[in-house]
Amino acid sequence: MGGDGTFPLPGMGLTAIVDWLTVYLFAMLRIGAFLLAAPFFGGRFVPLPVRIVASVVLALPVMAGGVALPAPADLAGLQALPMILGELAVGLVAGLVLTILFGAASLAGDRIAATAGLGFAAQYDASAGGQTPVVAQLFGLFLTMVFFAVDGHLAVIRIVLESYVALPPGSEIDLARLVQAGLTAGGRMFALGMAMMLPVVAVLLLLNLAVGVLTRSAPTLNIFSFGFPMTMTVTLVLLYLTTPGMATAMEEVVFEGVGLLGELLLAPVGAGGGDGRG
Repeated sequence: MGGDGTFPLPGMGLTAIVDWLTVYLFAMLRIGAFLLAAPFFGGRFVPLPVRIVASVVLALPVMAGGVALPAPADLAGLQALPMILGELAVGLVAGLVLTILFGAASLAGDRIAATAGLGFAAQYDASAGGQTPVVAQLFGLFLTMVFFAVDGHLAVIRIVLESYVALPPGSEIDLARLVQAGLTAGGRMFALGMAMMLPVVAVLLLLNLAVGVLTRSAPTLNIFSFGFPMTMTVTLVLLYLTTPGMATAMEEVVFEGVGLLGELLLAPVGAGGGDGRG
């Protein structure tokens, strides 16, 4: 009740609330786009309401952390369109960089399955949206487990939140830097995938040569009844023996992704990337 005995109008603070919500939605764009494109977070098995709630919660530190955000008046017209597209581009590229690097596990599993003759053993992959070899899916799950085991999810979320200070929302975006980050991630994906699959594929290649020599010298040996069971057995034994080394290689993929993400989002203020081990 006011001093003159009258009640204030119910909608007096509505304009301020709308302005605050507009700025809040703008602050959610980068983290929301990142969650949409990042591995695991952007999987089809993660419901959309979960990602929306996560974006709302993760944007709270941005609103309360003293980050320089555009004024509500600057977000009310067409002049806000470049700023909105820039925020979406930064978030999407950051998530795609991780997704591309994490594709190294699926690439290694797919090549191992093809070399071992397990390419036909495929099933629907919800994250990929199609049929993929079971070995590739196991490698992808293994990498996801390693990612959470080394707190990689906490590291990437911290980097994205710190990027609001290094690259304030609404500032000019260097598109060449975003494109270069994607190309770098693609090159590293093939290198890391090769490092993971090379030990198993090299032994399988030697095994296939040995089976070919045996079936050539002894034509009575049936390649399907002799070579195929031997290849399956050796493949399973190799996957078991190389599990510790595979875990180390996948841990390197996580550190590489965190480091590249840090270089992309934090380098504008000279923060560098690091390898994410801290």
